[in-house]
Amino acid sequence: MSATKRTTADVVVELSDCSRDDARTVFAVLGDAFACDRADDHAPAQTSDGHPSVWTTTFDTSRERGTAPAAPLAGQVTADIQGGYAAVDRLHEALAAAFAIRGEATASGDGEKDVHLTLTSSG
Repeated sequence: MSATKRTTADVVVELSDCSRDDARTVFAVLGDAFACDRADDHAPAQTSDGHPSVWTTTFDTSRERGTAPAAPLAGQVTADIQGGYAAVDRLHEALAAAFAIRGEATASGDGEKDVHLTLTSSG
């Protein structure tokens, strides 16, 4: 997937308020389901302790690779997802299949949708 040109199938995912390992888990689940602008073995970089981190990746939802099983998280993860309506819905479904979703806020605009989620381990 080209990192320079977004399509209506692209969804930008920003993860924050979580550990690097939890960010890696969420990105791995989404990477199992959709093509990504990062290599499969790419891991979120660790930042300086005590400073907030936001990890960002773009997923191409035009072709679903499969569904990842539920994945454990050590804590909660804040996820902000942005893209075309159908693309965001597909990515949201993949997240809901692997994690419990608590708290959700949605803003819609001209052809794009922004969703703010809090993810936790399901079950």
